[in-house]
Amino acid sequence: MFVTGLAIFTMASLAIGASPSATWMLSWRAIQGFGAAVLAPSTLALLQTNFAEGHERTRAVSYYAAAAGASATVGLVLGGVLAEWVSWRAGFYVNLPVGIGLIIAAYRYIEETPKHTGLFDLLGALTSTLGIGGLVFGFIRSAQSGWSDPITIMSIAGAAVLIVLFVMIERRAVQPILPLDLFSSRVRSGAYAARVLYLGAMVGFFFFTTLYLQTVKGYGPAKGGLAFIPATILHVPLAIAFPRLVKTYSANRLMVVGIVMGIAGMAWLSFANAGSPYITAVALPMLLIGVSQGLTLSPLTSAGVAGVAHANAGAASGAVNVAHQIGSSVGLSILIAVAGVASAGLQGQAFAVRRIDTAFDTGTVMLILALLVVLTTIVAADKVSQNRPWGATDAA
Repeated sequence: MFVTGLAIFTMASLAIGASPSATWMLSWRAIQGFGAAVLAPSTLALLQTNFAEGHERTRAVSYYAAAAGASATVGLVLGGVLAEWVSWRAGFYVNLPVGIGLIIAAYRYIEETPKHTGLFDLLGALTSTLGIGGLVFGFIRSAQSGWSDPITIMSIAGAAVLIVLFVMIERRAVQPILPLDLFSSRVRSGAYAARVLYLGAMVGFFFFTTLYLQTVKGYGPAKGGLAFIPATILHVPLAIAFPRLVKTYSANRLMVVGIVMGIAGMAWLSFANAGSPYITAVALPMLLIGVSQGLTLSPLTSAGVAGVAHANAGAASGAVNVAHQIGSSVGLSILIAVAGVASAGLQGQAFAVRRIDTAFDTGTVMLILALLVVLTTIVAADKVSQNRPWGATDAA
């Protein structure tokens, strides 16, 4: 499944780069997303099945988080440079040699896992996909057409019905696409909810910071990409160092500190305006957000798959990825909707600045909610189960 997802993603990237029109590009983009939907959970599932739960898996997940952070920033920088100096198509062509190299490496270095027969939960897949898609469409449309628009109302109401129907289907399915037993754990449920909120804020950070740099500050694609480097300077080394840090400080304490740093960085960004200097308005808060991602994503990921048997590794990994994607898509659409309401009636640069600042304010609220979820679920459950003072080491 890992190689299949990788092959679909790689070939779709090649097709996107060769697309003769926007219609073809968006169509192949959907197929690329299908490949990513197969690839992402299988990647985390392989980490679960190849590394024992405990310090070994913590280190593996930390490297996983570090790689994700590094690739996100490298993608922004390299994508911006290629788009401005070569062509936007080159940003997709570069995936071809990377994908081929990874497929060869997968066959050479990763042992195949046992095969299992099963039934595909088609109704669950359809209702969940259409439900989440309806939510995203409804929130984004509200930013353009308002909340009184009939299509907006119908989209969100229909999405709510589909999501309720999805839960009912999963209760009765023989082999559900999302086993509801995963939510029986307070720690895992908290990890999923906090991930939705955290990723919604962080994707909003990348999206609206890009808008700020390009539409307000006038940066080109290459300069705009390079401007994100401060977000990685501390993210990657902290993610790599996380297994060593957790020997001295608990994973939960590091996660809480990380989210608090993210709140500070996001709130700081909300003060940016047209005349703000890059260093103080963008670069310094980016450093805080980089620290936040380095300390938060690894323990959140580990909590999302904690205590899951190997047989359910794929399902748990899928749930983590679902939370990630819901946060990215629905969270961003909510930020866009709120920013649209706040900037109604404005024009020009004032319109852009108000939208962006409001999005950062809303992202700050999302991070505060994520912190509350972590404290009342993951941290609280750990204190009860371990019967020890909060902050004690998890090294044992």
